[in-house]
Amino acid sequence: MILVKRVYEQPSDQDGLRVLVDRLWPRGLRKSEARFDLWIKEIAPENSLRKWFSHDPEKWEEFRKCYLRELEQKEEHVQGLLEKVRERKNLTLLYSAKDETFNNAVVLKEYLESRLKSQEL
Repeated sequence: MILVKRVYEQPSDQDGLRVLVDRLWPRGLRKSEARFDLWIKEIAPENSLRKWFSHDPEKWEEFRKCYLRELEQKEEHVQGLLEKVRERKNLTLLYSAKDETFNNAVVLKEYLESRLKSQEL
């Protein structure tokens, strides 16, 4: 199972492997307080897309399409996460945005789940 959580939330037993998927270090989070297993900043949206989107819900659909295209070019990192999902029961994608609906981790989860389904067929 793939979960999505803000990096500021407390870890839970259901989280499994906790992976930060943001390009930038989370604002206000001390490294000593960080509670994640892995940081894959390379799988985050490119800076130009991230800055353009700026978490504007009106830009969501276009951001989603662009980021899905970017993910197709990040196969090494995608495969790494898919392997982690197969090895463990749960994978939690961590993000720092305030918006729980419109963020890159939501798109990444969608992409990973679609890849898992297509590989099951």
